[in-house]
Amino acid sequence: MPQALAVASSVVASSLRGWRGTAAFRPRTRQPEQPLQLYEFEACPYCRLVREALTELDLDAVIHPCPRGGTRFRPEVKARGGKLQFPFLFDPNTGRGIYESADIIDYLSQTYGGRLRAARGAARRLALGSATLASLARRDLKHLPGLRARPSKAPQQPLELYSFESSPYSRLVREVLCELELPYLLRNTAKARWEDMGPPSMRRTFFAETPVEGRNRQRLLELAGRVQVPYLVDPNTSTALFESADIIRYLEAEYAA
Repeated sequence: MPQALAVASSVVASSLRGWRGTAAFRPRTRQPEQPLQLYEFEACPYCRLVREALTELDLDAVIHPCPRGGTRFRPEVKARGGKLQFPFLFDPNTGRGIYESADIIDYLSQTYGGRLRAARGAARRLALGSATLASLARRDLKHLPGLRARPSKAPQQPLELYSFESSPYSRLVREVLCELELPYLLRNTAKARWEDMGPPSMRRTFFAETPVEGRNRQRLLELAGRVQVPYLVDPNTSTALFESADIIRYLEAEYAA
């Protein structure tokens, strides 16, 4: 899919979900001592709901991509939980393994002090319906990105991605990471104040003097000199990149078989 069309359909996908997974305004969550482990795949509507919650709760997680046909992490889900069902969250801090997106969201909020609650009943059916449409919005004539595995070389260490769920450009990178079954530490870089809303150029133009807030937004500013997602760090090659198109070219060249 051409880059411009891919970005446009990704914008549509975020719009269909009402841009959930964008902001974490003054979250009250505490960070787990050990990273959460989430087994999921990008095109799954149920997984999308959990990724949105991670952004809004300002929680990071190691993502273990489990696309259809994948062999790298799917056996771990079966071994830990007893069945192949996604999403699956494993929390090494408590030893809990949880299926079902609504149960995962409630667990994260209750365990780490957030105020988010999973939708139930008619609200849940509506959320799943819009999440399904959001996934279908990314389909082109050949395939649905982030659904099926492709051959790849496994990295020795997980990659690191600064992203937030609704970011149209970040989604394109996450889909490739998913298809190549590349594990990564997802550093949720949610917008932390209303001045952050809109593209980075708007903030630079109108709110350049406004202090940067947000745990990972501050981290990214210190690390790279500006706040922009996606931002990929690969400790295996000491590579760090902005711009989704550049990141995707790098991933394909370095890891795709």
